[in-house]
Amino acid sequence: MPLICVCSPKGGVGKTTLTANLAYALARSGSKVLALDFDVQNALRLHFGVPLTDGRGYVAKAAESSDWSQFVLTAGGNIFVLPYGDATEEQRLTFEERLANDEHFLTRGLNTLLNYPGLIIVADFPPGPSAALKAMSRLADVHLVTLLADTASLSLLPQIENNRLTGEMLNRKAGHFFVVNQSDNRRQISRDVTTFLEQRLGNQLLGVLHRDESVAEANASQQSVFDFSPASAAAFDIELIAKRVAGILGVKIGDGTVHNSPRMSGF
Repeated sequence: MPLICVCSPKGGVGKTTLTANLAYALARSGSKVLALDFDVQNALRLHFGVPLTDGRGYVAKAAESSDWSQFVLTAGGNIFVLPYGDATEEQRLTFEERLANDEHFLTRGLNTLLNYPGLIIVADFPPGPSAALKAMSRLADVHLVTLLADTASLSLLPQIENNRLTGEMLNRKAGHFFVVNQSDNRRQISRDVTTFLEQRLGNQLLGVLHRDESVAEANASQQSVFDFSPASAAAFDIELIAKRVAGILGVKIGDGTVHNSPRMSGF
């Protein structure tokens, strides 16, 4: 059961979009993939066709339920999503307190999913340090840190290098790697930052996602970039990153299957 965590020291870097499209890419071989949302913004579900008015999720009931798999939605084909869901401030605080103080809370809630044969989990986290990221780091097989090709992201690189996201080593299994998002060859600063990160990170840089308007258009239509524009630069970049992640985890992907549009139903 490979578990992939997608995180970042800052917001607005395209982390949730990467999580969703990575889930689609990893599912192209026929493997079952679960997209898991730990971000209170509850935005990951929108990439899988869940209506904006659908407030279902696991956080509101997490303290009462020992099995969060009952809140999983299927997004059609072999892709599933576990939304954060609508939660009151009290429910959110209770959830985060349990994450921070009960070392078995996360394992109990995800136990069924963690033991589901062949399931790949791709988890999205809020930007910066969080109780969820720290708790999940004990279980994760690999972390993908998303950065933009800009000076703001570059200035935060020491936060990862100095273990400030969780207060300890980010991943003790396969390790942590980086993805540079929205690299724009038309802008000098973007080219310079991308080149610097390529040199600085070396083999820890899994890939560069070039700026591509089809990503925003795919998001607006609640589709993956593979469904919306399979021949786009973004689709190629994400497919390459997915193959590299799969190689690290020993997962076979990439038969070229294109998924149909998502359709929500029960798990």
